[in-house]
Amino acid sequence: MSFEWPWQYNFPPFFTLQPNVDTRQKQLAAWCSLALSYCRHHKLYTLDVLEAQESPVFNNKKIERKLSMEAIQVVFEELRKKGNLEWLDKNKSRCLVMWRRPEEWGKLMYQWVSRNGMVNAVFTLYELSNGDDTEGEEFHGLEEWMLLRSLQALQAEGKAEIITMDDGKGVKFF
Repeated sequence: MSFEWPWQYNFPPFFTLQPNVDTRQKQLAAWCSLALSYCRHHKLYTLDVLEAQESPVFNNKKIERKLSMEAIQVVFEELRKKGNLEWLDKNKSRCLVMWRRPEEWGKLMYQWVSRNGMVNAVFTLYELSNGDDTEGEEFHGLEEWMLLRSLQALQAEGKAEIITMDDGKGVKFF
């Protein structure tokens, strides 16, 4: 399945931050939506700022337009304010992208556990994110840092407990 670009992506002014405040807010909302949709479609969880400018999401070769580094930083800062991005370093050169928040991932996992009658079952983190039973689920292949945050959110709600096992970590659902 190929990624579907929004109409703005082929509109050259979209690649220049607009000076009008209202227009800029709409533009930033569209960029945030595009960046999150693209990352979700391609299951991207980390981005490098320097590489981002050459990425198809910020560089439309068809119309020969790319978003400036300054504008990419503005989009990333907007995503950070919304809770969808976290910087990995002080230089703000690499970031985690959360196109779905940990609480949302946790909810999906818990729904799967409940739907399949696996409440009170214990899973290794590998089984949960890469096991045969979860294949086809949205959280299948979830990176470990996000998996752990999601399980911590469930643990805070009293729906799961992260446990240490001989070969790593696991989780028990309640």
